[in-house]
Amino acid sequence: MSSDPDAPYRDAPSVEAHSLAIETRGLTKTFGRQVAVDSVDLAVPRGSVFGFLGPNGSGKTTTIRILLGLASPTRGSVSLLGRPLPAGLAATLPRVGALVEGPAFYPYLSGEANLRRFDAANPVGHPSTRAARVATALERVGLAAAARKRVHAYSLGMKQRLGIASALLVPRELLVLDEPTNGLDPQGTREVRSLVRSLAAEGVTVFVSSHLLAEIEQMCTHAAVMSAGRLVAQAPLDELRAAGSASVTLRTPDPGRAAAVFDDMGLRMLPALDDELTATMPVGLEPEQVVAALVAGGVRVRGFGVTEQSLEDRFVALTGEGFDVAR
Repeated sequence: MSSDPDAPYRDAPSVEAHSLAIETRGLTKTFGRQVAVDSVDLAVPRGSVFGFLGPNGSGKTTTIRILLGLASPTRGSVSLLGRPLPAGLAATLPRVGALVEGPAFYPYLSGEANLRRFDAANPVGHPSTRAARVATALERVGLAAAARKRVHAYSLGMKQRLGIASALLVPRELLVLDEPTNGLDPQGTREVRSLVRSLAAEGVTVFVSSHLLAEIEQMCTHAAVMSAGRLVAQAPLDELRAAGSASVTLRTPDPGRAAAVFDDMGLRMLPALDDELTATMPVGLEPEQVVAALVAGGVRVRGFGVTEQSLEDRFVALTGEGFDVAR
């Protein structure tokens, strides 16, 4: 047996051969007749910052509880870091950090003292290396200078970063954050966002659940959208944006001819204003093709513009519900 007190963390089997940090197939959770999670197939790439989006009540928290072993699925399968659950929980969870429903600390103890208490509850961490683990975690989240300040004097952003530090007391390959910027002021939001980006740069996969679209857009590389317990979209963020249809705005003295060209090309007309026409383009149709068809049809073009569908528009179209996009 190794004499190194922290050997259990370093000697764990490597999962680098697996391309997914989280994978679910047909994941379903029911409570009586209520279906909270309905046949969800998640695929979270390793090294990504993955946004898990959806309105409140869409099944996000229930899914997270299943991923962390806090609830059992009614049916379906879950793999975390390449290991199937629940069989692989004991080997996998030490490599997963989580911050769910906000951090809780002793307010009149320092940040350092609070982390020491968290670390003492870890049955694997050896007491002789506790001080080093705590110092490393505080440094990693930018709180080394505030280590001995009492937590009641911390800002909300600092408390959130301290909560993330508690999840990073041992090396993690996956970090699960449930609403990490909820209730924070703009400065605290920027602090947490910067921390998430730095963790991803170190190779940690970060799974961020949120209903705040603006935060997902600024933090994440990939996203999935939940609605009423079902997964309605998942892709790299750029692909989700591109999947929506764009609209074109045309200024012309020939609105009748232009409308006929739009109709022939499958563009859906929106309400018109005098010499200005707006239409939604089918996916795959390029603006250059529309302009060429207008000119060929004898339409005089005074102005032509393209408006891409925003990520907010795309998500609202997918879920039928709005998202919080600003504080």
